[in-house]
Amino acid sequence: MKFLLPSVRCAVLAGVFAASLFASSAQAQGAAGNGQPSGKIGFINTERILKESAPAKAAQQKLEADFSKRDKNLQDMAARIKALSQKLDKDGPVMNDSERSNAQQQLADMNRDFQRKQREFSEDLNARRNAALAAVLDKANKVVKQVAEQGNYDIIFQEAVYVNPRIDITDKVLKALDAQSGNP
Repeated sequence: MKFLLPSVRCAVLAGVFAASLFASSAQAQGAAGNGQPSGKIGFINTERILKESAPAKAAQQKLEADFSKRDKNLQDMAARIKALSQKLDKDGPVMNDSERSNAQQQLADMNRDFQRKQREFSEDLNARRNAALAAVLDKANKVVKQVAEQGNYDIIFQEAVYVNPRIDITDKVLKALDAQSGNP
C-alpha cells in the first residue's frame, strides 16, 4: 500500500480493520450458535448532507444574502474598469500625453483596487463558508451518532470506494437533520 496517500492508506486500513473485526465478530457469534453476525455497518454520504440537508441549504442562503451586495459592487466595479479601458483604447490615440497618462494611471489604480477587493471578498467568503460547513458537519455528526445509537450500528463510514445501497443511511440522517431544523 505504499502507493496510497497517507489519508487514503488510513481509510483503507480502517476499512480492513473494520472488516476483520466484523468477520471475527461474525465467527464468534456463529460459534455461539445463532449463525448471525453481530456487527451492523452503515454509511453516510457527506457530500449529499452538505448539499441536501436543511441546515446546509439555510447556511448557503445566508451566505448568498450576506455577500450579494459585495458581489454586485465588484461586478459594477469590473464594468467601470472595462468601460474605462475601452474608452482609453478608443480615445487614447487622440488624447494628449498628459490626459492619456492620467487615464492609464486611473485605470491601473482601479484595477489594483478591484483585485484587492476581489481577493478580500474571496477570502471572506471562503472563511465564512468553511465555518458554516463546519457547523453543518457538527450537527450532522451529532445526528449520525443518534441514528447509530437508535439503529444499533457498530460502525458508520463516511468515505468508501464502493457502498452497497443497503447500508447507506444518508436518507435517515437527512430526515433527522431536517426534523431538527424544523423542516419536515
